[in-house]
Amino acid sequence: MTAAHHNPSIVESGPADERVLTWQDETATAAFAAALAALPEARNAYITLHGDLGAGKTTLVRHLLRNLGVAGRIKSPTYAVVEPHEAPGLDIWHFDFYRFDDPREWEDAGFRDIFAAEGLKLAEWPEKAAALTPPADLAIHIEAIDETQRRVTLRTSTERGRRMLQHWPQ
Repeated sequence: MTAAHHNPSIVESGPADERVLTWQDETATAAFAAALAALPEARNAYITLHGDLGAGKTTLVRHLLRNLGVAGRIKSPTYAVVEPHEAPGLDIWHFDFYRFDDPREWEDAGFRDIFAAEGLKLAEWPEKAAALTPPADLAIHIEAIDETQRRVTLRTSTERGRRMLQHWPQ
């Protein structure tokens, strides 16, 4: 029996393009990341991560990247804005737009080319670059309930995202 069976996510019902989960602890976060990594649609998705500082966005990304096969150190791109990663047969870009202020940076850094390329794009603080990015396939909103529990709302407005949401029934 895996850890995911010991601490399952609790799914509440919501609109067809939304799911609400409760993660009891980091084990549930890791189980969610493993399930997300297993979805074929995730390999070319744009996934945004929303939540306050310390909500668990980077923790989720680290678990997801490990499940996708990324080896070595996984650091937050807070100062670099983007960290590229390679997994077997997959390019991944992890953005952190927290310090993103100048739209000219978008062009100068080649972000348009990255978003046009195949691969997984993950973005923390996406609202800082929202006018420049495509709609998220999956928007993950993480809210701390207490020290360990998280209320997680998954939202989509794309067909790819709707296929991904089917993994978490209403």
